[in-house]
Amino acid sequence: MEKNKRNLSTSLIWLLSVCLISVGLLVVCQFFFGDFVNEETKFYQNTSVNGVDVSGLTISQAETLLQADLIQSKEKINITLTDGTKQWNINGNDFEIIGNYKDTLSKTMSYQREGNIFQKKKIENKIKKDGLAVTVPYQNLLGGVENSINNIVCEIETNPISSQIVFNPNESNMFSITESKNGLIVDKTLLQEEINSAISQNGNQIIQIPLTEVIPKIDVNEYLEKITLRSRYSTNYKKSSVQRKSNIKKALSCFNGMIVEPDEEISFNSTTGPRTAENGYKNANIIFNGNYVPGVGGGVCQASTTLYNALILADIDILDVKHHTLPASYVPLSFDAMVSEGYSDLVFKNTLPTPIYIKAYGTDENAIVEIYGQPFEDGLEIKTRSELISVIAHSGDEIITDKNSQYSDKVLYKGEYFRLKYPQEGYETKGYVQYIKNGEIIQEKEIRHDRYCPQNGVIIEGNYEIEEGMSLPENNVRYIPPQKVTKETIENAKKKWHIA
Repeated sequence: MEKNKRNLSTSLIWLLSVCLISVGLLVVCQFFFGDFVNEETKFYQNTSVNGVDVSGLTISQAETLLQADLIQSKEKINITLTDGTKQWNINGNDFEIIGNYKDTLSKTMSYQREGNIFQKKKIENKIKKDGLAVTVPYQNLLGGVENSINNIVCEIETNPISSQIVFNPNESNMFSITESKNGLIVDKTLLQEEINSAISQNGNQIIQIPLTEVIPKIDVNEYLEKITLRSRYSTNYKKSSVQRKSNIKKALSCFNGMIVEPDEEISFNSTTGPRTAENGYKNANIIFNGNYVPGVGGGVCQASTTLYNALILADIDILDVKHHTLPASYVPLSFDAMVSEGYSDLVFKNTLPTPIYIKAYGTDENAIVEIYGQPFEDGLEIKTRSELISVIAHSGDEIITDKNSQYSDKVLYKGEYFRLKYPQEGYETKGYVQYIKNGEIIQEKEIRHDRYCPQNGVIIEGNYEIEEGMSLPENNVRYIPPQKVTKETIENAKKKWHIA
């Protein structure tokens, strides 16, 4: 029994010791590491929130006092914002009360109780001496104010407008510059600070909205001085019909004045639109299945070919191009560009870091395209070269009887002949681009390998038998047999197409 009493006494003594030690540790921790912040902790002397003294108050007491003050002072808020030319009014009665003070009050209280007792005392003395003025932003006090401010900012702010190059290809001074304009931005952080200060001081103030001018980043004046003629190419259509000339000029006009931005792709067919009478195109011969036949828009291929060669000489990337079945007489072999809606297009892309400018027009005799843009490096020029790989022999003449009397105004009787078309040899050719620096070829690259089909000649013979006693006039049409390709044939082809 006595032993049990001793054990009980020992346990009580041990428990009491633990409690005393715990209390001691709590006191030491509180002494050295600071008070526990709770609702009953009070603000230090000389602490104010939005101009209201909260010294000696708990968080709950301060919040109640501030809510009451906001209700009274809300009607006094009458702030005028101005940018120097226009004014906007912010009136407290236009907004609802939110009064979210708690977060700011809790952070302020935590700051006042930071660190150990020495640090805490240092903070308390500093606040008593210098004061601690805390601002709860108006966004937490009045609902709708921030939206109003944002609307005002949007009304004031403007983006800077860079000067731009204007391209007028038909004027003597083709390039001019529009006037640049500085932008305006609002220093919203500073504006918010000034509005908060005004609200704390009964909110009856005029605030000059802090503005900063923004200068455009791009100055095109320097670039304008460097725009130069990169290439010029012309083809002749002096002997073409009025309708064909009209079609060529119309197609070229679609590109005249075009500005092609870096990385922009351009389609010839999309730019010129449908080749229809409604779109202004006229009837003229086109190449179809290896023959010249009437069709709307005849001649447009000469416009695309002229543009194609100007682009090559300007070192612009060609993404899509096709050759005709027959050689085009107005351009070297392997440098024609056939276009046909839904079948063949000319597509190019500006891979330069700056825009290119296209001037395209027709005179009475020539189709002309000029490409302007940044200059080539000093001493560099671009040329093209056509190479004849082989001559493809034609099969001579084909004699066709005029059974339907289609050519009755030319021939009627058997033995009468009318030449409809001469046979034409075909060619296998290649096209090259040469890069020449200070007169020396530094690079030559193959860009085309084409095959132009040979064509049979066509002789029309009359369909009717000669009547008794009739004699036919002397026939001047000479039958041409299948061609044999010789060295002379090849040399003649080179001379015809001006191939060295």
